[in-house]
Amino acid sequence: MKLNSIGLPSAEAEVLAAELNVLLANFQIYYQNLRGLHWNIRGKRFFDLHLKFEELYNDSQLKIDLIAERILTLDGVPLHTFEDYINSNQLEVGKNIHNDEKAIELIVSSLSKLLSIERVILKKSGEIEDEGTNSMMGDFIVEQEKMIWMLKAWQQE
Repeated sequence: MKLNSIGLPSAEAEVLAAELNVLLANFQIYYQNLRGLHWNIRGKRFFDLHLKFEELYNDSQLKIDLIAERILTLDGVPLHTFEDYINSNQLEVGKNIHNDEKAIELIVSSLSKLLSIERVILKKSGEIEDEGTNSMMGDFIVEQEKMIWMLKAWQQE
């Protein structure tokens, strides 16, 4: 079995890098959705949500960089064009969303989809004992599950 530069099976690491590229593309769409929500939100909750959406897109930007760097660590090449992102996207694209409830619904559905992609990656990284990817996915999953819980609590007012 051929190993890559960090001691993981090359063929499996290549598959994992491809899965991470799907996650990267979807995170880019999620990030852009959050920017749009931040810019376009209106109503009595504007100030609170405007700040929350900024917090979320800043966090997403950091995660995007972590994902791309992990792909490189696995000897892959991160996707980096809008065409690639759109072709790999599995999220709803939010356009001209001004309503607070619709904005939160988009975020919850996006996070749920990101979680499903991350769980596939977590399973595959566990199978080849890729602790770096495993740890990153575990951290993402914990944070996003908590955010979904908080957003769902907000929806129940």
